Amino acid sequence: MRMVAQSLKCTETESEVFTRRVSARIKEKQRADKELLFRRRVLSDQKDSGGGGRGKSVKHCCKRARADKTANGENENVELEKTHKGFEVAAEPMNRSLEATEAVAACTFEKSDHAKVKETLRLFNKYYLHFVQEEEKRCGKAEAERKASKASKSKKRAAAEDTKSKAKRPDLKAVSKMMETNEILYSEKRIGDIPGIKVGHQFYARAEMVAVGFHSHWLNGIDYMGQNYKKGEYMNRTFPLAVAIVLSGMYEDDLDNAEDVVYTGQGGHDLTGNKRQIQDQKMERGNLALKNCVEQCVPVRVVRGHESKSSYTGRVYTYDGLYKVVQYWAEKGISGFTVYKYRLRRLEGQPILTTNQVHFSFGRVPQSVSEIRGLVCEDITGGQESLPIPATNLVDDPPVAPIGFKYCKSIQVEKNVKLPTNATGCSCKGHCVDPKICACAMLNGSDFPYVSRDGGRLIEAKDVVFECGPKCGCGPDCVNRTSQRGLKYRLEVFRTPKKGWAVRSWDFIPSGAPVCEYTGILMRTQDLDNVSENNYIFDIDCLQTMRGLGGRERRLRDVSVSTIISSGRPDDLKSETVPEFCIDAGSTGNIARFINHSCEPNLFVQCVLSSHHDIKLARVMLFAADNIPPLQELTYDYGYALDSVYGPDGKIKQMTCYCGAADCRKRLF
Repeated sequence: MRMVAQSLKCTETESEVFTRRVSARIKEKQRADKELLFRRRVLSDQKDSGGGGRGKSVKHCCKRARADKTANGENENVELEKTHKGFEVAAEPMNRSLEATEAVAACTFEKSDHAKVKETLRLFNKYYLHFVQEEEKRCGKAEAERKASKASKSKKRAAAEDTKSKAKRPDLKAVSKMMETNEILYSEKRIGDIPGIKVGHQFYARAEMVAVGFHSHWLNGIDYMGQNYKKGEYMNRTFPLAVAIVLSGMYEDDLDNAEDVVYTGQGGHDLTGNKRQIQDQKMERGNLALKNCVEQCVPVRVVRGHESKSSYTGRVYTYDGLYKVVQYWAEKGISGFTVYKYRLRRLEGQPILTTNQVHFSFGRVPQSVSEIRGLVCEDITGGQESLPIPATNLVDDPPVAPIGFKYCKSIQVEKNVKLPTNATGCSCKGHCVDPKICACAMLNGSDFPYVSRDGGRLIEAKDVVFECGPKCGCGPDCVNRTSQRGLKYRLEVFRTPKKGWAVRSWDFIPSGAPVCEYTGILMRTQDLDNVSENNYIFDIDCLQTMRGLGGRERRLRDVSVSTIISSGRPDDLKSETVPEFCIDAGSTGNIARFINHSCEPNLFVQCVLSSHHDIKLARVMLFAADNIPPLQELTYDYGYALDSVYGPDGKIKQMTCYCGAADCRKRLF
C-alpha cells in the first residue's frame, strides 16, 4: 500500500515545503510507465540476444534486493523504476547523477543484522499462527464430536486420550518447522553477543530465542557448546562451554541482584513448578559448562524472565547483556540437597539494565490521566472511540495540541462515489466455524484468514482479506469480523522533535492484531487536482498490489482473484498504475493520520472487503507486523519510490527521512 502525499511527519519542522498531488504528476507517472515498459522490452531483448551485460547485472541486483526486503508484506523494495534508472547510468556513465547513484547503491543493499532478526521473528510468528489455527480447528472438532457423541464411556475415554496425544504447543511446532527447513537465523552457537540483538531486546517465548539462535533450547536454563564445537576457532577451548543462561526463578536458591547474580546450576529440582530441590545436582552438562567458563574467562549472555499477561506463555524474557562467571562452588541448598552455585558479574561498558523485575524498555506506562506527562488533550476523539486517546507534547514551548482536523472514526463517502452492495454473504449462524461451508472463507482460499487467539489475529498479509459483512448470518463476535471491532488498545498521540506527531500504544500488541483503520473522506483520485497542500492522502491501491504494478510487491495469492475482478467494472482490466480512489484524511480522519513512516515498520497495511467486493474501494487496515511492546512508536512503510513525488511545478520533490531505522533509506521520496 502506498501513501500518495505524506504529512510533514518526517521533516525537521511543519513549516517546510509541502507536496501535493496534481494532474501533472499523474500525466508524468503515466509517461514514465510507458518508458518503463519500453525499457523492460529492451532489457528482455538484450538478455535473449546475449548482449547488454551491464543491464542484466543491474536487473539481477535489484531482484536480490527485493528478495532481501520482505519484512511485512509491504513494498519495502527498491522500485523497478530505480532498476532502469540504474541501467541508464551504466550505459551512460558521463551523465550519472547523484539520485541515480543512490538507486544503484540501493540495489546492492544488504540487510542489517537487526532486520535479519526481525524478519526471522516474523517468520516464526507466521508459523506460530498457522499452528494456532490448526490447534483451534482440532479443539473445535473435538468439542463438536464430544457434544454429538453418544458412544460408551470407554470409547469417549479412548477418544479423549487420542486427542490429548495429538496436542502440541504451537510455538514448539513453529520452531520445529524452522529447524526442519533450515530457517533458524544463527544455527551455530556462538560466544558473546548475537548480531542484531541489543541489550533490552524482549522475547515473548523461549521458542523465539531458539528461532534466532540466541538460546538453543526452549526448556533448559543453560545453553552450552558440546564437544562437536572443538574445531576451527574453538579448537583450543575445553568443552562443554556455556554461552547463555535464563534467569526465570525456577530454582529456590537463585539470588538476583541485577549486576551481581548467584545462579543455581541445573538438575535435581521438582519439575511440577514448586521450585524445590528433590535430589543432588551433578557436575555435568550445563553445570560443567559454566565451570569451564570460570576457568577460561568466557562471558555468557543473561536473559531474565518475568511474568507478563501480554505474552501467550505468561512470561516475557529480556536480554540484559554479557556476564562473567567469576566463581563456582557446591553447597547444601535450602531443601538439603547439594546444588552448584555460580556467581556472575555484569561486564562493564554495556547499556544500563532495562529490567528490574518488570520494567518496559521504553518507559513506564501511565496508570491514570494524572500520571501523563505533557498532557495537552485528554481525548482527541471527543468520546467517539470506546477508549480515549490522549495527546502529549514535551517538545514545544508552549506545548500545543493537534489541531486543524475533525476526528471521525468511520469513512465518509463523497457524493460522487457510490459504494456497491453486491456482497451476498455467508449463511453461517452465530459464528463461522467450518471454512468448507462458509462462503466468505472460500473467498480467502477456503480458510479463515484469522485465528481467534488474543481477540483475533491475521495469520499473514494477503492481497486482500474477505470478511463477513452485513448480509452474513454470523454475529459480531465471529472471528471473520476481526477488523470491524474498533480500537482495543490504549493509544497515545505524542509530539516528536523531528517527525511532528506520532502514535504509540500503552498496551502490548501481538503480531497480526488489527490496530486501526485509515479513515477520512473516500473520494476519486482525479478530484484531488484542486486540493491545495493536502498531506494526508492514501491511495487505495489493492488492485495495483495484486498485479504487482508500479514496483509493488505481490503478496500471498490464495484469494479468489478471478471472482473479485469479474465482479468489478470493465476498466478494472486495464493495467493502470494510478488508483482510481483514495482516502483524504486532511480535514477529517482518525488516529491513523498521525502514524509515521518507517523504513523498518512494525505495522503493515492490509486491504479488507466486507460489505462489498470492489477492490478499488477496499477498507484500509493497519495490522501489527511484530510483537510490539508498550510505548514503542507505531509505524508503517509509506511505500514511496525515490523521485516519484512531483510538486505543482512538475519538478521532483525530495524529503529526508528521520525514522532512525538501521536500514533507513535516508529519503522518504
